[in-house]
Amino acid sequence: MKSNSALIYGLIVLVALARVVPHPWNVAPIGALGLFSGAYIPARVAWTLPLIALLLGDVFLGLYHPVVMLFVYLGFAASAVCGRVFLHRRRSTSRFGGAIGCAALLFYLLSNFGMWIVYYPQTWAGLVACYVNALPFLLKSLTGDVLYCALLFGSYEAAVRVGAGGRAAGRAADS
Repeated sequence: MKSNSALIYGLIVLVALARVVPHPWNVAPIGALGLFSGAYIPARVAWTLPLIALLLGDVFLGLYHPVVMLFVYLGFAASAVCGRVFLHRRRSTSRFGGAIGCAALLFYLLSNFGMWIVYYPQTWAGLVACYVNALPFLLKSLTGDVLYCALLFGSYEAAVRVGAGGRAAGRAADS
């Protein structure tokens, strides 16, 4: 990982900046950033990277209710945990599907629990209404996570392969 640190952190910065560019609600890069961080960054700091990117974006875009923010941040920290569990050691199509589904579902459950606490009646019916009303956003989160995961992981793997091929070609030319 050390040889690719600049590439990893560069991709993270680019995706974090993408959050402040206009985009459809919940089709954002932060969940994918958490998955990527969990897969490639040491566990003790991986969960902080999506939170730092989120906080910088929130400062720029505007803060919101602190309780909702807490649960949103917990949801994105959970995406780094999903990245660590599903993608740190091995990556495959099924593992990506599991990681993306896990991250989006945990974000949906946590962030909307915060919404329920603040904006809905504190009843079973209020909780159900909150989660039902948020279902379209779950689909958008899944869409964003798939798109940004393809961008992040695909760019990283392509750059590593090009770099490895370039180093191998350079060694062959030196002999």
